[in-house]
Amino acid sequence: MGVLSNISGKKAVKVFSKIGYRLDHQEGSHMILYFSSPGRPPLSIPNHKELAPGLLRSQIRRAGLSVEEFRKLLKKV
Repeated sequence: MGVLSNISGKKAVKVFSKIGYRLDHQEGSHMILYFSSPGRPPLSIPNHKELAPGLLRSQIRRAGLSVEEFRKLLKKV
């Protein structure tokens, strides 16, 4: 299995909240997160049981993290 497999949308939101993103609202099945201060783009995370690794990787990149940094934060959640 890959590094980013079996991660739910809710768990990803918890990880992104550790670096300063906050859940603003939900549109359909997508949770919209905004950074606490201007400068980083908003994230749209699907509220699915398992996120596609490519989608998660792109959101990690948009948040300004590396996959390794994300994995370290994931272990603390």
